Amino acid sequence: MTGERVAIWQSGAARTVPPADPVVGAFDLGLARGDGVFESVLVIGAATPHLGAHLERLRRSAGLLGITHPGDDAVRAVVAAVVAGRPAGSEAACRILLTRGLGNGTPPTLLALLAAVPAETLRQRSAGVSVISLPLGIPADFRATAPWLLGGAKTLSYAVNMAAGRHAHAAGADDVVLTSLEGRVLEGPTSTVVWAAGGVLHTPPVETGILAGTTQARLFARAEDDGWPTAVTPGTLADLHGADAVWLLSGIRGAAPVTALDGRARGDAGFSRRVRELLSR
Repeated sequence: MTGERVAIWQSGAARTVPPADPVVGAFDLGLARGDGVFESVLVIGAATPHLGAHLERLRRSAGLLGITHPGDDAVRAVVAAVVAGRPAGSEAACRILLTRGLGNGTPPTLLALLAAVPAETLRQRSAGVSVISLPLGIPADFRATAPWLLGGAKTLSYAVNMAAGRHAHAAGADDVVLTSLEGRVLEGPTSTVVWAAGGVLHTPPVETGILAGTTQARLFARAEDDGWPTAVTPGTLADLHGADAVWLLSGIRGAAPVTALDGRARGDAGFSRRVRELLSR
């Protein structure tokens, strides 16, 4: 993504800095060990309409890692600093980073980075994504009893997630659905899996250690209000192949319809229009 603005929280205030200027020390544990958490927030003009859900998840992730949280006001301040003055209607992505800093009782590092939404992300919103399934290599229920694996935390340690995406691209696909050892559907490397079947919207249980999706939660709440039942379902790849529609949901991309799964083309039975309309409310 092309960087536009950067803000850092220092001495109790948000301060913008030129994107090319250094803001993190070489010994910051977020850089050295990926010891931190993050959120990606959609920006429309100078507004962040879904920021509240991301603030809540950032607090939860920081708690799982035992990182001192500087407070929602600090996070809101760095976000406000990078989105101020943006033209109405334009879209951007704001990435909020919170690291352990230098550790040993020193303050955490809090940054907000603003960048343009990549053209490929915009394309996938409407054209959809081809997907392959890859095993994560753990049982579905293991992370619920293994807090050291940080299930449910949105951490900076995304090397495996990015490697899965590169593997998909090398195989001629756009994205990935990760599965457990038993073949249960988990999540995408950067997304939540949702499928429509039997007149119901389904998504996997967070007890498997997947990240609780903010976009999925918003979609399900609005679907229920609209009379479309929802369910948390321990699904399989067979369920996805047999579904009326499958989507990968994320904060910046929205609901990207899955157009192929493991080489088998699939449609969305016209449901994507309704999903987009619900998310736009």
